[in-house]
Amino acid sequence: MPETQVLERIKDAEREADEIVAEAEEEADERIAEARQEADEIREEARAEADEMAEERLASAREEIEAKRERILEEGREEREALEADAQDRVDEVVEHVTELFEEAVHAQT
Repeated sequence: MPETQVLERIKDAEREADEIVAEAEEEADERIAEARQEADEIREEARAEADEMAEERLASAREEIEAKRERILEEGREEREALEADAQDRVDEVVEHVTELFEEAVHAQT
């Protein structure tokens, strides 16, 4: 085989090798870009899930706080009503006692 043909075949082989390397590099860059995009999507999805979980926990905590607040208010109402009822029950007793004191004071002056 003549020397020029050998050189031409070597050049063709080098060109083909360069094309293969360029294609491999391009494919690697594409795969890296796809992997990065997929990682970004996974991170965003995880962030959204974390935000949703935080909102759910916050809503649950708010419900618990509201229920506890309502229990405390109801206990306060019940206690107030009991105190009012007790005070109302004692009104007659107090009036009678004050009347007795007044009568004693009046009798003591006469």
